[in-house]
Amino acid sequence: RFAVCYWHTFRGIGADMFGAPTFDRPWDQSGNEMQIAKDRLRAAFEFFTKLGVKYFTFHDRDIAPAGETIEQTEKNLDEIIQLAKELQKQTGIKCLWGTANLFADPRYMNGAATNPDAHVFAYAAAQVKKAMEVTHELGGENYVFWGGREGYMSLLNTDVRKELDHLAAFLRMAVEHKKKIGFTGQLLIEPKPKEPTKHQYDYDAQTVMGFLNYYGLNKDFK
Repeated sequence: RFAVCYWHTFRGIGADMFGAPTFDRPWDQSGNEMQIAKDRLRAAFEFFTKLGVKYFTFHDRDIAPAGETIEQTEKNLDEIIQLAKELQKQTGIKCLWGTANLFADPRYMNGAATNPDAHVFAYAAAQVKKAMEVTHELGGENYVFWGGREGYMSLLNTDVRKELDHLAAFLRMAVEHKKKIGFTGQLLIEPKPKEPTKHQYDYDAQTVMGFLNYYGLNKDFK
């Protein structure tokens, strides 16, 4: 099934490390972050409708700005989700999958589920909890995990077994929460090598399948 990916399509600015933004984003003109998010969402659904695509996908931070606290961040997300539900009702556009952005914020520079700081692990867990809940609220058919920061730059300062154990524990909590909220969508893992970590634990399909089988998670994830 084809879907419009919210991040590249509506959060990309058409820039690289050598140049300035080149995309004209008229919906980004307001000085208020929440108003920008709402204007962007309306523009997105207009685009989905004109394109004739029936699905969209998103990261939590794509559609709503982070606040000063996790409570404010979740409040922002809840407000935007209500508008998204209204636009879904008007257009019939569905959510193919949602996910949490566990890679862009500096706190995740050394990983999310595999971060050596327990506070970062806990923050990431709270972020996934909320992202899964709003995906469920939007009728999402899947929930995706992509470990862009789950890996290592050097084995000299990495306990790989411990990090993999922590990653498995993190995913087990996600499975438990899925059941708790009644989300019937499929949990997915997206393998992708070296983007941006030198070695990622979800390096390729074979690596992920081996990990899932070893930790007994193969029945819950694809």
